[in-house]
Amino acid sequence: MTTNNYVQFFRETSPYIHAHRGKTFVIALSGDAVCHENFHSIIHDIALMQSLGAHIVLVHGARPQIDQRLEAAGLQTTFSQQVRVTDAETMNCVKEAVGGTRFQIESALSMGLPNSPMHGARVRVIGGNFITAKPLGVRDGVDFQRAGEIRRIDTAAIQDQLESGALVLMSSIGFSPTGEAFNLAYQDVATQAAIALNAEKLVLVTGASGILDGENNLLRSLSLPEVADLKAKLKKTDGDNSSAYWLMASAYQACRNGVDRVHLVGCDDDGTLLRELFTREGCGTLIMKDHSEVIRPANIDDVGGILDLITPLEQQGILVKRSRELLETEISRFMVVVHPEGTLLGCAALYPIGNSDAGELACVATHPEFHNQGIASRLLKCLEKDATDSGLKTLFVLTTQTAHWFREQGFTEAELSELPAEKQSLYNYQRQSRIFSKSL
Repeated sequence: MTTNNYVQFFRETSPYIHAHRGKTFVIALSGDAVCHENFHSIIHDIALMQSLGAHIVLVHGARPQIDQRLEAAGLQTTFSQQVRVTDAETMNCVKEAVGGTRFQIESALSMGLPNSPMHGARVRVIGGNFITAKPLGVRDGVDFQRAGEIRRIDTAAIQDQLESGALVLMSSIGFSPTGEAFNLAYQDVATQAAIALNAEKLVLVTGASGILDGENNLLRSLSLPEVADLKAKLKKTDGDNSSAYWLMASAYQACRNGVDRVHLVGCDDDGTLLRELFTREGCGTLIMKDHSEVIRPANIDDVGGILDLITPLEQQGILVKRSRELLETEISRFMVVVHPEGTLLGCAALYPIGNSDAGELACVATHPEFHNQGIASRLLKCLEKDATDSGLKTLFVLTTQTAHWFREQGFTEAELSELPAEKQSLYNYQRQSRIFSKSL
């Protein structure tokens, strides 16, 4: 990476660093992720996130590790609804596997060798009996024995540790008030912890890179209704044995109970956590409680985002160049479209023209990754309403390369003489912009 690219990347991540500071993230590592060759890179990235001010609760699974212990002991188990039927002998293997996995994670978080990503990290890891559990009992004729479910999470104790700067590590074992240990599903631990702590995000790191559609294309974002539809389709085709079904079930439950965002990311590619949480594009599937974008008046904090949208168009000659200083003075003229994650998706401005009943639409721009989603059209409707409310009767727009789009929005080509006199006097004959108008 060149120096300029590095500086640009660092600047682009800064809004996410600011947004994540002081927020609680529950990160769930599947047993497969712990076994993966990228495990230490994932741990390094989690340590980096904590150093940037995020409060981290790390939950781990241990299914493959338990399988290995059972195989070594010559034991076999059965599953029902993705839950392992856990007898006393199996529970001993569960304890050994979970304990060994926990030790592996704590060891990785304790590293601090010079010339390594963990040098100087000094991550303080705190665990404990944060989970009160109870037996699943007999369901649909299946006695789950020592498999359990969560009864209560000690959120006050966890919050105390997070506020003191510690990383809280939670395993997939819970204890009853009588001291019995129960085998829990790590997704349930992570989901219930995220809900109880009112976490900003729940991040599920597994062997899958996210949710795929029927053509194996990654679905970048999903709303709750879309998750419900996908869950129903998966249950119909695969029953409840699909790992994707249970991941979506966890995400759905978390979002329905107060967690704003759930991220599903894979462990195969290095840096997936950082790319998903600190870049606009992400690399997994984002599931949001509120999937709708927001259209609102711009404020001074939006100037940087607007510049990011319009600068490439200015360089192509599509828009007239505007300085940061000019934008700051004219920011009240702008409307912006904001993604639920905070990214500016589009902008446009409305300028009244002198003493006339006409206005000029200007600086219409959409983020290149969100083209053809109707963002500019929805923004235009809001500006048209504002123009009408302000008593304007006509909208004009001057364009060099997007005439077709304005025609689709109901604009018709006009002559220079139809512009109000004040605007005629400012017409740039070098640009030779075409003029369009629309009656409101």
